[in-house]
Amino acid sequence: MEFKASHRFARISPSKVRPVANLIRSGDKRGLVGVNEAMEILRATPKRGSKFLLKVLRSAVANASGSVDPDNLYVKETLVGDGPRLKRGRPRARGSYFAILKRTCHIWVTVAEGPSGWNET
Repeated sequence: MEFKASHRFARISPSKVRPVANLIRSGDKRGLVGVNEAMEILRATPKRGSKFLLKVLRSAVANASGSVDPDNLYVKETLVGDGPRLKRGRPRARGSYFAILKRTCHIWVTVAEGPSGWNET
């Protein structure tokens, strides 16, 4: 069973969150990444995007806590998409205008119950 959580309109550029999301994404050469391991990775990562991802991951685990043991969950999918840009500006020389785009992003995390026996060490 899958459980999802999202943070929409996060005030951080998606290019700053995507490298952090790649650290906990499952399906690469490392295989399944457990939720506890993903939280430790995010806590140890000194990037601002890790705080946003940790918040969404905790929300997804809380969504699953009523029906599934949190130790048996793994990160199935992490997506970071572009959100709308806030358009701001600054006056420049000779009456010109300098556009400033304040980027936002949408973050989605999906956790799922692991296959039987995957978390045994």
